[in-house]
Amino acid sequence: MDRPRRPVIPVRPVAGRPPAEALARIDWRWHWATLGWAPHRLGFFLALVVLGAASLWWAGVQAAPLAPWLVPPAALPPAVAHAAVMVFGFMPLFFAGFGFTALPKWLEVQPWPVRVLCAPLVLQALGWLAWLGGAMAAPALAWTGLGAAWLGLGGTGALLAWLVWCSPLADRLHARLIVAAWGLGWLCLAALGLAAWRGDFAQAQALARAGLWGFVLVVFAAALHRMIPFFTSSAMPGIAARRPFWVLALMVGAAWGEAGAVLAGAWWPLSAPVLLLRGVLELAVGAVLLWLAGVWWRVLGLKNRLLAMLHAGFVWLGLAWVLGGAAHAWHGWQGAAVWPLAMLHALALGCMGALMLAMVSRVSCGHGGRPLVADGPLWSLFWLLQGAVLLRLAAALWPAWGAALLPWAALLWAVAVLAWGLRMGRWYGRPRADGRPG
Repeated sequence: MDRPRRPVIPVRPVAGRPPAEALARIDWRWHWATLGWAPHRLGFFLALVVLGAASLWWAGVQAAPLAPWLVPPAALPPAVAHAAVMVFGFMPLFFAGFGFTALPKWLEVQPWPVRVLCAPLVLQALGWLAWLGGAMAAPALAWTGLGAAWLGLGGTGALLAWLVWCSPLADRLHARLIVAAWGLGWLCLAALGLAAWRGDFAQAQALARAGLWGFVLVVFAAALHRMIPFFTSSAMPGIAARRPFWVLALMVGAAWGEAGAVLAGAWWPLSAPVLLLRGVLELAVGAVLLWLAGVWWRVLGLKNRLLAMLHAGFVWLGLAWVLGGAAHAWHGWQGAAVWPLAMLHALALGCMGALMLAMVSRVSCGHGGRPLVADGPLWSLFWLLQGAVLLRLAAALWPAWGAALLPWAALLWAVAVLAWGLRMGRWYGRPRADGRPG
């Protein structure tokens, strides 16, 4: 009788570029254990799992009127489940993969071993999968999953905060902003769970939007302000690295102001003058950001595709504020609400979708021993994602078309992120392409 084979555990490569004979001996197959070689491997992989599950589930929800058998009757309002997982589900896992890779270098501290990160990251991923499953059929499972995700989010934030606390450097601004935003997101998720438990689903959705502005966007702003000069100088050595702090102050201040306005509007109806003032301020912020995007385009030319993807996210950010400003100014002036979801989806899908695709791909290439370029498949997926964003915005701007456009927008988004996730996921379970550690 044959003895059972023991599972093959891949051997971690040694430092330095291995010689050709060593490369020939590397096991290039995909292994679960390889996810534990670096923080970005584990964080990004779990984020892709949650992103894929959430996108497939939402595409099924949107297609349910055409094929009711695709999604069983909902135990929780699908819009609430969707808002929670899109804001607090996969994005914090992407942030964790990036943060535990970059922050130790920014702060000059010893990084956490990946085994320490496993519990809070896996808890978040399993929690959000349970939330989606429970939202369809079993409320108890959904609440258990949400509680697990909340605990994992808090544990991850505590580990990030410890890195900042241990740093000997005086300049910890970007890391402190990330930790502060993380704390705000943790509180918003707790309040969202309580609101949904009480059945106040409108308030739960408002808390999700506040988390999108005050947590997710602020983390993106801090990371981009710190990393874009590095990305630009590495891709285009002739360009001087610049980091104007007034841009960071504008984005963070406007994002936290928007989060406050969302929460205020959920508890107290905003008067017409307040809505008009909010709209004017949003239009001003959007105009400044679009002007900055134009300056960036004139300086860089955007011949590098990865930088062009980052630039597209920045353009969508400016457009989101312009759309929101126009909608709120019109509401304050005429007393009629228009385009209630246009600003939200220009930010969540247009801006953050492009930034997610660009930054995760760039970090994965850099730490995977691959060229720092957006190749043909990635470039095609980026444009497919832009098509999904345009369809979703068309549905928001022309509600009469919504029923026809929303299923196609959800389907395009799901196809794009699943294809991208399958491609990236294959990388994280294999050694680096150049055979080096990491």
